[in-house]
Amino acid sequence: MNNIIEVKNLEKKYKELTAIDNLSFEVHEGEILGLLGPNGSGKSTTMNCILSLLNFSKGSIRIFGKEMKPDAYDIKAKIGVVFQDIAVFEELTVYENIDYFCGLYIRDKETRKKYVEDAIELVGLEDFKKFYPKKLSGGLLRRLNIACGIAHKPKLIFLDEPTVAVDPQSRNNILDGIKKLRDNGATIVYTTHYMEEVEILCDRVIILDKGKILATGTTDELKELAKIEEKVTLEVHNFDNENIEKIKKLTNVDEVTFNGSSLVVTYKKGKHNLIDMIDYLKKEGIQYNKIYSERPTLNDVFLELTGKELRD
Repeated sequence: MNNIIEVKNLEKKYKELTAIDNLSFEVHEGEILGLLGPNGSGKSTTMNCILSLLNFSKGSIRIFGKEMKPDAYDIKAKIGVVFQDIAVFEELTVYENIDYFCGLYIRDKETRKKYVEDAIELVGLEDFKKFYPKKLSGGLLRRLNIACGIAHKPKLIFLDEPTVAVDPQSRNNILDGIKKLRDNGATIVYTTHYMEEVEILCDRVIILDKGKILATGTTDELKELAKIEEKVTLEVHNFDNENIEKIKKLTNVDEVTFNGSSLVVTYKKGKHNLIDMIDYLKKEGIQYNKIYSERPTLNDVFLELTGKELRD
C-alpha cells in the first residue's frame, strides 16, 4: 500500500510548550483518515506543519514520496484544503468563486470549465451558480467552501470540520460528496468532532491528544479498546438514589448515570446484562418506557482515552 503522507518524529514547540511530541504516522493512498482529538490536542498544528504553513522543530514530512517544503509548489498543486472558516469572496458569485480558486491551478479554460461544473455537481449547487455568498444559507456556504477547495481535482484533500453548524440535509450532502471524492481516487485527511461521521466515512482513525497519538486503527479496532463491554439505556421516571445505589452493586456494573428520564448502565463484561436488568426492574416494580443494549461507541472510546473534563 502506497503512503501519500509520511510523518516521522515530528516535533513542534512554542517556547516551553510542546504542541507536537515526536509524532509519526502515515496516510495511505485512497483512504479517508480521521484525525481526532479534543481542542488543543495538536490537530491543527499537525495539519499546518504537513502543509508547510508552520515551521517545525524536528522530524520530517514527505508527501507523494517527496520532502514537503514551503516552496514545494509541485506538491501543493496536488493538494486541496478546506478549512473550518469559510473563505470565499463576497463580491463573486458561486460560479465565479469556484472558477477563481480552480484557476489558481488549472490554466486551460475548457478544462477549468469542466472542473468547475464537476465541483458544482458534486456539492449540489447547480441551482445557485449566480447567487452571491450573502444570499446562501450556512449549509450552502459550507458546500461552496468545499467546492472551492477541491475544484482542481487534487489527489490529497484536507477537510477541517466541513459539516460544523449545518442542517442534517446539508450534512448528508457533504458526506456523500466526500465519499465520491474518495471513490474518484482522492486521499482525504478528515477532522471532526462528530463521531458518527467518523464511523460512516473513515477507513482508519488516529486519536491525538497533547501532541501524541493515543490510539490508531479502524473504528472496530478502536472500540475493542473500550473498558466497558455493554451499555444498557432505559427511559424511566421517579427513579431515586436508592435504586441507583442498588444497581451499582449488581454483577458487572461499572457505572450508573441518571439525568431525570434516562438511565444509562455500563458493564465491564457479561452476556446477560440486559436480562438481569429487566429482572431487577420487575423485582423492584419499576416501570420503564423502553430499554435497549448497545456495544461501546467510538465516542465512548474517545472519552476514555482523552478524558471527560472540559477543554477550551
